[in-house]
Amino acid sequence: MKKNNVYKIIFIQLGEIYEVFANQIYQSDMYGFIEVEDYIFNKDKQLVVDPTSEKLKNEFSQVQRSYIPMNAIIRIDEVNETGDAKIKENKDQVSPFPLNIQPATNKD
Repeated sequence: MKKNNVYKIIFIQLGEIYEVFANQIYQSDMYGFIEVEDYIFNKDKQLVVDPTSEKLKNEFSQVQRSYIPMNAIIRIDEVNETGDAKIKENKDQVSPFPLNIQPATNKD
């Protein structure tokens, strides 16, 4: 039986730290971006609803694919189970690492 891959993606968006789950993630044809498809949101498993989880669910409800810049990504984990999507306040002022992602040119 084939195991379904589930990925937890943590990235910076508009000064906040987003934590989302998806079934598919891969390097984009657009240079310097990661593509995220098939977002996973827990379907009312809990009696108490987290407002940030609902905000993310509404924000990504019509999204088929997201292109996230590589320098905005903090971490990508392959996990066995999904969790709640979250938006965390950026208390420690985590910022994207500035990268020069242009291919090197040969100077002869």
